[in-house]
Amino acid sequence: MAMAMAMAMASSSGNCSSGTRSRTQIQNSSNSGEELQQVVMDERKRKRMESNRESAKRSRMRKQKHLDDLMAQVAQLRSENCQILSTINITTQRYLDVEADNSVLRAQMVELSQRLDSLNDILNFINSFNGNGNGNGNGNGGGGHHGDAQMEYCIADAADYSSFMISNNNPWNIMNMSAISQPAPHHGFCC
Repeated sequence: MAMAMAMAMASSSGNCSSGTRSRTQIQNSSNSGEELQQVVMDERKRKRMESNRESAKRSRMRKQKHLDDLMAQVAQLRSENCQILSTINITTQRYLDVEADNSVLRAQMVELSQRLDSLNDILNFINSFNGNGNGNGNGNGGGGHHGDAQMEYCIADAADYSSFMISNNNPWNIMNMSAISQPAPHHGFCC
């Protein structure tokens, strides 16, 4: 019996030491499981940080490209704006030149209309002498030399008027277009 007790004790002490061993193994395996889990978590965290870095880099590159595109667009729009302003300035200058030419032509038209009216008046006056004698309706050329003198005076007056109108001293002479036909000076405008 003593022997049996000794064996039982030995087996119980063997059981104790094997229990301690299995607990240590369990703790060791649990510690290595936690370490493995920590390693996996660290790897995931590292991959996530690397992915975030790459994503931020791509985002910065997209923003830089967008900024470069906008700067190129601004430069192009400024160039187009300068061309438009230059075209507006040239067109405005042409408009002013044409308006000045039109003013001269309007004044010439008024002068020519007055000349035409004056010449028509002279012709009517001359025709009244030719058709009606002295213009008093009796048709017999009454008045003698008085009617002829008036007619000669009118013809001389008309000749003086015509010679003045076609002379170089007359600024409205349409034959003397040297002042008008010279090109207007062009002023260069640009932005």
